[in-house]
Amino acid sequence: MDDHEDQILADELAALAAAVGAWGGLTRFVAKLMRKNVHEIDLVVALPFEDTVERVAHVLERAGRRVGPVSERVEDQRTIRVVTGGGAGGMNPVVVTALVTKSVASDSQVRLRAAAKEGLIRQRAGEQTATRLAALLDT
Repeated sequence: MDDHEDQILADELAALAAAVGAWGGLTRFVAKLMRKNVHEIDLVVALPFEDTVERVAHVLERAGRRVGPVSERVEDQRTIRVVTGGGAGGMNPVVVTALVTKSVASDSQVRLRAAAKEGLIRQRAGEQTATRLAALLDT
């Protein structure tokens, strides 16, 4: 989606490394070189636009902590971004971005994107997180 997503993931991994006594700067550098597991899901939510924005914000904020700003507010579109844990033990940071777009009066579209860095062991944290949060939004 953007370089800011990579920077957030690198910073989160560096903070985790520093918390256990490792050198965060090296971890940040290596994290920028790692591949990402990214998964996007498109949803149609049968709620008016403002209600959909509130619902998406509520679900994502329960899953993780909000980061931003992502971009300036555009009429009929809102972007919400959080960092949550995924993978084994929830220790792999995942950046989740939801783009809510006004559709018709009673529907809104949501593009949910989750991205996580992948090491040697593929955990598919981005894919799993996107699927889990989409299920919460779909109910």
